[in-house]
Amino acid sequence: MENLIIVESPTKARTLSRFLGDKYKIEASMGHVRDLPKSKIGVDVENNFEPQYVIPRDKRKIVERLKDVAGKVGKVILATDPDREGEAIAWHVSQIAESKKQKLDKFNRIVFHEITKEAVESALKNPRTIDLKLVDAQQARRILDRLVGYKLSPLLWFKVRRGLSAGRVQSVALRLIVEREREIEAFKPEEYWSIEALLRKVSKVAKGSKVAQDKESFSAFLVQRDGEKIEIKNKKEADSIVKDLESSEYKVEKVEKREVKRSPYPPYTTSTLTQNAANHFGWTSKKTMKIAQDLYEEGLITYHRTDSFNIAQTAIEAVRGFIQETYGNKYLPVKPNFYKTKSKVAQEAHESIRPTNVRVQTSDSKDQKAGISEDLGRDHHKLYEMVWKRFVSCQMSNALFEQTSVDIKAKVYLFRATGSEVIFDGWLRVGNGLKVIGDSEEEKEGQKLPTLTVDEILDLLELLPDQHFTEPPPRYTEASLIKTLEKYGIGRPSTYAPIISTILERQYVEKENRAILPTPIGVAVSDFLVKNFPKVIEVKFTARMEDNLDEIADGKKEWVPVIKEFYVPFSAHLAQVSKEADRVKIEVEKTDEKCDQGHALVVRYGPYGKFLACEKYPEHKFTKPFETEEWKKKEEELEKLKMKCPKCGSEVVLKKSRRGRIFYGCSSYPKCKWGSWKLPSPPVDNKPIV
Repeated sequence: MENLIIVESPTKARTLSRFLGDKYKIEASMGHVRDLPKSKIGVDVENNFEPQYVIPRDKRKIVERLKDVAGKVGKVILATDPDREGEAIAWHVSQIAESKKQKLDKFNRIVFHEITKEAVESALKNPRTIDLKLVDAQQARRILDRLVGYKLSPLLWFKVRRGLSAGRVQSVALRLIVEREREIEAFKPEEYWSIEALLRKVSKVAKGSKVAQDKESFSAFLVQRDGEKIEIKNKKEADSIVKDLESSEYKVEKVEKREVKRSPYPPYTTSTLTQNAANHFGWTSKKTMKIAQDLYEEGLITYHRTDSFNIAQTAIEAVRGFIQETYGNKYLPVKPNFYKTKSKVAQEAHESIRPTNVRVQTSDSKDQKAGISEDLGRDHHKLYEMVWKRFVSCQMSNALFEQTSVDIKAKVYLFRATGSEVIFDGWLRVGNGLKVIGDSEEEKEGQKLPTLTVDEILDLLELLPDQHFTEPPPRYTEASLIKTLEKYGIGRPSTYAPIISTILERQYVEKENRAILPTPIGVAVSDFLVKNFPKVIEVKFTARMEDNLDEIADGKKEWVPVIKEFYVPFSAHLAQVSKEADRVKIEVEKTDEKCDQGHALVVRYGPYGKFLACEKYPEHKFTKPFETEEWKKKEEELEKLKMKCPKCGSEVVLKKSRRGRIFYGCSSYPKCKWGSWKLPSPPVDNKPIV
């Protein structure tokens, strides 16, 4: 009798069918088949927090099909993703498909961390039962989040503003963002100055004459005066020092050279992958995870939700062979490079993110996409290439640099020049021969210094005093926020992207370029929660709750006592806050613009994002779009074209979608529903080309 394999997505099903053929029937569950209801809390707090699962309306046909097919096969093999979420999906599928004819022992669970023929066939030879500890951990997280969300949200409606909601982990992320903004607002910059000397090597060919020997200049910075670290606080002091230095001789006092090893970065985890994609491509974590999901389901990379640096032995052997063949023995370390996972809660059974086949590469040329399906877009190639470079480089030899430090005396002042030169590029050979994408937002190469000797006299070309101000801590970006969440133990690989996308969608935060800053609504919500529920959104408390969920997954704790320990005091405190807490006022940002009656316009937030409204709202309901730089630019382009709607002849205007994306639409909407994402071409015979 034929056996059935159930996975989450059609893409994953297609990939499996490529190498399993018609040995198995393969169906997709399209994600979760059961969930808590949307219309009510769905958790019986009086009966050990029993969840009341329902089948969503859009999943009913899928569930009926799965039940029907499961009844006609010998075995049902649950091949959902290798994490708690995947384990929970497998369990829910087994629950809805089980019947008197189909006992639970009919269901086998298999896991694999890469969708390759070898990995899947190995998993099929080693089936197991569903791990209920992992299911309990996922269920506990879902119930905790539901209890907090459904209990706090009505309170926010009453005390802050209608339509608001609160999440257990998202509220902590919001708190971090609000606190960072307050640090920035409270920061008082202090002035300081630096002095750079632009110097050049010279040689004395005749007494009293100097001829340039090496015209390549280099920079040195003033670091000491009279043997003490120098601090220059204002322009007057800087000008005085410059005047003193202009008549000075510049003599090399000390030259130090040392060889420095630079080790490769470890392979990617979810956190570092999303951080790098944000820093180098400007992608959101949500976009990165979607593209990584596609690459995983196509069988190109290992599972992308992981916090482990582990690499399978077969993959290590394969990449070492590739490095030796491609780059030579000197690029191959004597032993494989191993990396210790920093996260104390990392699931070591998981692997890091790597290519499933190191010999499948992409080309830097946009016209050549070797080794990857043409059906995948350019962004998929970019992310795959980033993963490939990081993985190959992590098993290559250290790069070697010669670092030079030169102290230069000028009267009572000491300048220092530093430089570095590559002796052996090692792992840096991968990717343009210079760099491979690393974990820092910027990686600066040191200057190359000329050969200098002690007591050598240098030629001063220019003194460059420069004013600086101390800077506040930077606003969080998606990359730095994920790094901070991971550092504090908040969230797990599967939750980083949803945490950020949720607070953005709720308009609690917004982005300026890549920086994340809180909106007035976000500040009001965070302040209310911090004041009235300090423990619930406290960083350490949230991290401890994550630890509790990990211990449930490991079988060290039961899920019901963990939730009860949280919910009983939370519920009592909630009742008290409902009675005693004051209502919070949302601060509005006034602008210089006026409405048609002369009142000030203020920034407000609606379903489509920011807009300007009369300060007298709701008495006066005047509104107008909030003009971002992108809006103004598109408006200017539109004005030049003098566009008319191709459908009805009305004026073409800018509009904003529910997701905040700007598009071109008809001013006669809703009578005319013409619209276009792209800027229409100039009119031809009075008709625009779209």
